[in-house]
Amino acid sequence: MTYHGSVLKKSGALLLAGAVVATTWGGSTVPSAFAATVTPTGKSSVTTAAVTAGKAPATAAAFVQAMEEAATLAGVPFAMDKLSGTTVQRKDAAVALQQWLELDSTTESFKDVPDEATFAGAVGALNTAGLMKGYTESLFLPNAVLTENDLAVLKDRIYNYIKPFVLEEATIMDLQAAMTKGKLTSKELVQKYLDRIEKYDDQGVSINAVLTLNPDALQIAEQLDEERAAQGARGPLHGVPILVKDNFDTNDMPTTAGCICLKDSIPAHDAEQVKKLKAAGAIILGKTNLHEFAFGITTSSSLGGQTLNPYALDHYPGGSSGGTGAAIASNFAAAGMGTDTGGSIRIPSSFNSLVGIRPTIGLSSREGIIPLALTQDVGGPMARTVSDAAIMLDATAGYDKKDVATAYAVGKIPSSYTDFLDVNGLKGARIGVAKELIPSTKAEEKAVADVINTAVEELKTLGATAVPISIPNWTEINKYPSLSGYEFKFQLNDYLDSLGANAPYHSLSEIIASGEFDKSQEQSLKTRDARETLETTEYKDIVLKRTQITRESLLKVMADNNLDAIIYPTSTQAAGVIGEGQTSGGNNRLSPFSGFPSITVPAGFTTDGLPVGIEFLGRAFDEGTLIKLAYSYEQGTHHRQAPKLTP
Repeated sequence: MTYHGSVLKKSGALLLAGAVVATTWGGSTVPSAFAATVTPTGKSSVTTAAVTAGKAPATAAAFVQAMEEAATLAGVPFAMDKLSGTTVQRKDAAVALQQWLELDSTTESFKDVPDEATFAGAVGALNTAGLMKGYTESLFLPNAVLTENDLAVLKDRIYNYIKPFVLEEATIMDLQAAMTKGKLTSKELVQKYLDRIEKYDDQGVSINAVLTLNPDALQIAEQLDEERAAQGARGPLHGVPILVKDNFDTNDMPTTAGCICLKDSIPAHDAEQVKKLKAAGAIILGKTNLHEFAFGITTSSSLGGQTLNPYALDHYPGGSSGGTGAAIASNFAAAGMGTDTGGSIRIPSSFNSLVGIRPTIGLSSREGIIPLALTQDVGGPMARTVSDAAIMLDATAGYDKKDVATAYAVGKIPSSYTDFLDVNGLKGARIGVAKELIPSTKAEEKAVADVINTAVEELKTLGATAVPISIPNWTEINKYPSLSGYEFKFQLNDYLDSLGANAPYHSLSEIIASGEFDKSQEQSLKTRDARETLETTEYKDIVLKRTQITRESLLKVMADNNLDAIIYPTSTQAAGVIGEGQTSGGNNRLSPFSGFPSITVPAGFTTDGLPVGIEFLGRAFDEGTLIKLAYSYEQGTHHRQAPKLTP
C-alpha cells in the first residue's frame, strides 16, 4: 500500500494535498480533498477564498457527529469525549481518533511535530493507518483547522477503516486493505473460502465446480502472513486465494483435464502462469472442473461430473472453463484462471456475470497447460471485476523462453494494466457495433439481443460513439473450423511425453484403449486420434488463410471507421438447460482466429435472470485499451450481481 501527496503552486502560496490512500500497485494517485492553503513560512490559514469555495471550518460538534455516523453505519461502538473549542485542529482530531480507535502510538518524522509533543504518538498512529497523512512528506500541519470538506473525506475514510470485512464480492484490493489493517489474515481468508466451498460446492446447492483442494493452502497462507509482517506485501496478490482450471500444471496437485485417465497425474513443474501467480504471492487454493479435455462448452467430465450454473442450477455454466466460472461467481476464491481455444474463458464468464480476458496469443505463456490447439490456445483471468482481471493479467503476462509465441509480446506489455482503469475511458471512444453478430431470429437470441442493444445505448450515455459496422468476409471467416480437430492428438501426445516416466498414459491411443474417459466424447477422441499428420494442404491453408483473412478484415474495418474496439454478444444465447444442449454462435471465433485480444464484461440479465456478457475486441497487444473501455462500462453500469443461491 502506498500513500501519495501532491504539491501545487497557486498565487504565491502552496496548495498542499495529502492524506489520501492510493491502495494500488502501479495505479495513479487520487487527488485529496484534504487541502489547506499554506504560506511559504508554513503557517496555515483558512482564507476567504477557501470559505467561498465551500471550505468553511468544520465545528467540533460536527466532527463528533460525523464520527458517530460513521460508527453507526459500520455497526461498531462509538465513544468520544466532547472536544473543546468551536473548531477542530488536525492534532486534536488525531488524538481523539487514536483514543476511540485504540490505535497504538507510532513514531513519525514530520518537522512540525516535535517528538515530545503530547499529540506526536497520535499523529504517528493516524499516519500509519492511512487516515490522516501529512500535507507533504515533512509537514503534518498540526494546527491546521479541519474544513467541512476535510471532514466529509475523513468520515468516509474512517468508515472504510472500521467497517467489518465482508467476504462476498470482495475485490482483491478489498482483501489487501483488510489484511493491511489487521482485520483479516491470509490464513483466515483461506479458511473462509474453504468454508464456502464446503457449504455450497460439496453440499447444499452442490455447484460441483471444484475438483481438488490444495492440502497445504492454510500452511502456505500462514507463511505469507509471516512474510507480510516481516517485510510487507509483495503486491496486490500477496496471500490471495486463486482457483485455476484443472488443465494448468500444478506440482503439488493432480492435473487432469477433467479425465479420470489423469486423476493421479502430478506434473513435476508448475505451468508458467501458475509459477508467476505463486511468485506474486497468490495461493493456489485448488483446481476447478472443466469440459473434459476442454472439448466443449457445457463443463461435464468423467472425473468431476456436471458443474451447475449458480444463477440457475438446471442450466449449464458455460465452458470449457465452467468450473472456474461457477466458482468465482459463487465467491469460492478471489479470482480464477481459465483457458480459451474458441471461447472457453469468455462463454463461462458471460454465463456467470464475470469479467474474462482472452489475451493476445503470445502475451502469456501456454507452457504447462494441457493443449487443445496451440494455434488458438491461451490462458487468462476470470474475475468478478475488471480491476481484479487487470491485476491477474499483470501477474501472468510476460516472456517465457519455453513458449516462443511470447517473444512477440516483448516491449508491448505496459508497466501495469491497472493504469488503464479509467472510469471515463469511454468518453470520446469510437466503438464498432457488429450488427450481424447480434442475431434475434430465435427467442433465445432475442433475449440476449435485447440486453446487448440496451448496452449499446449505455455506451453512448457513457460518452462513446457507437458505429454500426459489418465484419468484412464474416461469412467466409465463420465457415472455417477450429483447429482442435487437427492439432489435439499431436499436442496432447507431446504433453504426455513431457510428463516423463510418471505419465499414466503416453498417447491418446492408449487413453482411448483404457476406456477411462467420458464416453460421450469417445467418437470425438477417435476422430482426432485417426488424424495421421498435420503435413496436409488442408491444415496449412486453414492456419495461413484463416488467420490472414480474419486479421485483415478486422484491421480494415477498425481503420476505416477509426475504431477503438468492436463489440458484440459473447454468446448469442444465454446458458442453456442441462440436457437440452448449448449453443453460443460463432462470435467467439473472431479472437482466436485472429489472435487478437478480447474481454467480456457483464451487460445485464435476460428476463429469465440469466447473465449476458458483452465482448470488446481490439488490436493485437492492446489489452490496455480494452481494459479501459470495459472498466468504464462496468463502473457506469454495475451490472454484476452475485448469485442468490450462494449468499
